[in-house]
Amino acid sequence: MIRYVAPSLLSADFNNLGRDIEMVNQSEADWFHLDIMDGVFVPNMSYGFPVVEHVAKLAKKPLDVHLMIIDPDRYLERFRDAGANILTVHWEACQHLHRTVAEIKRLGMKVGVSLNPHTPVELLSDILPELDLVLIMSVNPGFGGQSFIENSISKITRLKEMIKKAGCSTLIEVDGGVGPNNAAKLYQAGANVLVAGNAVFKAENPSEAIKAIKKK
Repeated sequence: MIRYVAPSLLSADFNNLGRDIEMVNQSEADWFHLDIMDGVFVPNMSYGFPVVEHVAKLAKKPLDVHLMIIDPDRYLERFRDAGANILTVHWEACQHLHRTVAEIKRLGMKVGVSLNPHTPVELLSDILPELDLVLIMSVNPGFGGQSFIENSISKITRLKEMIKKAGCSTLIEVDGGVGPNNAAKLYQAGANVLVAGNAVFKAENPSEAIKAIKKK
């Protein structure tokens, strides 16, 4: 089974961003995870195109860009041009989800759809075969350092069954409160990609933290 780790740069030290990017480059991590927040869809704002472009110049691994913004269709091409390899939009933010998914694929990126904690996975049944990944938010989006919502485990399990029944190869990504303490049960439930922020960048040895998450 695929097991990827995607450190979230939202928790990196932006005074030493180049150092933290190089740490991820040299580690066993698989992707860089970038959270884009607009202060409307979620309470906080993060970074925009200049930071994504800067990360893309330094990164030696794919950029996994998560759009927590309203009306994401306006910016799909700009994120592709900034360096996104994987672009994930929220089910809750897309008025015409199938059209958005098709456009991301047309632009040459892998496509994901994210679900907030209150949104049932069953709502994706009709579009699941079109997706490269589904991102399960295991905290309420918009803030780092929150506690893991335990109900997320059952959502992962149900989604894994849906993927098997559909006969597709969609990956399950989990973001929020993820670390070495719960990585094993997330993989066991069916997760493929674990996004970790504080558990990596606030660790005494970030590279070892990545390894610990991946090997659980």
